[in-house]
Amino acid sequence: MNLVTEIRLRARNVIGPVIGICVVAYFAFHAIHGDRGLIAMMQLDKKVEQARQSLAESVSRRQAFEHRVNLLRTENIDPDMLEERARLMLNYGFEDEIVIMKKPPTGPCYPLPRIS
Repeated sequence: MNLVTEIRLRARNVIGPVIGICVVAYFAFHAIHGDRGLIAMMQLDKKVEQARQSLAESVSRRQAFEHRVNLLRTENIDPDMLEERARLMLNYGFEDEIVIMKKPPTGPCYPLPRIS
């Protein structure tokens, strides 16, 4: 009996710290591996950076297209751009020109839409 009472007395002194350590370990684990933990935050930061890069590419591509469209506006038409688009749309060229065929670029904005 003496051994059982000794275990009970020591268990009363140990049970509080053990429960405390378990609670701290539980919250520490979820602070790192949880849905809103450190690892998830790093993954979200990577996704945000990729989205920013994609946005920057889209903005620069849009600005380039807007510039080309502005060159074809009736208020300030650029003769070179008009000639380039007309030759492309009508498949025309001069007799002394050498035409080199190459694969058209691929991507979400190619080929350029034809304006009727």
